[in-house]
Amino acid sequence: MKLKQQARVLKRKALTSFITAAEAFNSPRDDGRVTKVLLHLQHAFEMLLKAALVQTGKQVFDQATGRSIGFERCIGFAMSDAVIKLSEADAGTLRAIDAMRDDEQHWFNVVSEQLLYLHVRAGVTLFDELLQRVFAERLAGLFPDRVLPVSADPPRDLALLLDDEYQQIRELLRPGRRARHDARARIRTLLAMEAHVEPDTRVSSNDVDRVEKGIRGGDPRDIVFPRLSDLATVVDGEGLTVTVHFTKKEGAPVHYVADDSTPAAAIRQIDLQNKYHRSPAELALAVGLSSSRAFALRRHLGIDNDESCRHDFQFGSQRHPRYSDNALTKMREAARELDMDAIWEAHRPGGKECPPCSIQGCRAS
Repeated sequence: MKLKQQARVLKRKALTSFITAAEAFNSPRDDGRVTKVLLHLQHAFEMLLKAALVQTGKQVFDQATGRSIGFERCIGFAMSDAVIKLSEADAGTLRAIDAMRDDEQHWFNVVSEQLLYLHVRAGVTLFDELLQRVFAERLAGLFPDRVLPVSADPPRDLALLLDDEYQQIRELLRPGRRARHDARARIRTLLAMEAHVEPDTRVSSNDVDRVEKGIRGGDPRDIVFPRLSDLATVVDGEGLTVTVHFTKKEGAPVHYVADDSTPAAAIRQIDLQNKYHRSPAELALAVGLSSSRAFALRRHLGIDNDESCRHDFQFGSQRHPRYSDNALTKMREAARELDMDAIWEAHRPGGKECPPCSIQGCRAS
């Protein structure tokens, strides 16, 4: 495969950071090990996604700022790309790695060896799949198996692992232990793991406070961390050939509020600007439609009237609509399954509204 020059440089940077992360994981030195693993693994994926986007002809520079796009936008573009085909579950793995990296880089958390291994090994699996999908290469052809992360403590069932972690936090919070900072560091890691199933996950001290209060109050894990009940792993193979995929199950809904007085550990705060981060033009680009056709599809699906999809920010006299990843998911699925020509004729700017079910395959009713 003939690589574009920028894609070649970015892919080389990705492989360099990936090898550094693998070497750090296998290092006998504990000091700084987790930090080095998470920082370099996240960087490896950002470089790999940008290399893949460049190779498939996507724009990776923000026209407004002139700077390269961030990790979250890389994920969004990769999910909508027909070649990269990043799945929701894969995006969740990358977001969880990024969330743990963010805490490790800007504050501190505690990532148990089992949780670290599962995420690193899932990262190896996904890195290999993306290399093969976009560049027709495999990790095994680039360097020997001995550099890949290995562990003397093989992965256990994720639910049991999370229960053990939760019990450790509970023990650390027992009166007289004086280990509250260790407990809160472990809480931050479990909160970061919610990124597997919730794209808008942001770990805040307020969330840590609520979780700590719930644990001290004797609440079970599925009440304090309901999102983690949606999470499972599929582990195949053994030794150096093991592969790990995180998968999403359907679980109980979680309500979001911004009221710190709400006495519920399972409630998360959200940053509206992080949740609704796409402009209409950026949403259209991510879906792969022109602005006009994206407008027609939004009208057809009722996106602009859906509070989970759109929020308007008021700055003085100006109102700026912004859209969430939920809007992107709905529009991307509809664009694949529905007749866009019929939607354009029915909902183009200046046209009249059509009954929701008049177009074959419509799910907007």
